[in-house]
Amino acid sequence: MLYDADCGFCTKAAGFVPRLRLDIDVTALQSVDLEALGVSAERAVVEMPFVHADGSVVYGHRAIAAVLRTGRAPLRMIGRIITLPGVDPAARLTYGWVARHRHQLPGGTPSCALPSTD
Repeated sequence: MLYDADCGFCTKAAGFVPRLRLDIDVTALQSVDLEALGVSAERAVVEMPFVHADGSVVYGHRAIAAVLRTGRAPLRMIGRIITLPGVDPAARLTYGWVARHRHQLPGGTPSCALPSTD
């Protein structure tokens, strides 16, 4: 799992992952060669990337789902539910809202704000 270390909210959320005893590595996206991992640098700033063992990459709510699926039940089940038809669009919208407002959430700072799309 890669996270934006320049964002306090993202760093705080990434710090919570070890408590869930998930079978993943948590790494700041600023400390790796994103291109070598097949990760879009532009997209990684907007949506959290997750690189699977096979090298495939998912972003945003699907990355959250992939992270949760590395855990034990009920987290694994929640990870599967997130990508079910009917739930997937709502999860995408929810993730998008959180990402757009991360600078206003606990741990967030003005530096957490996403780049303007103007």
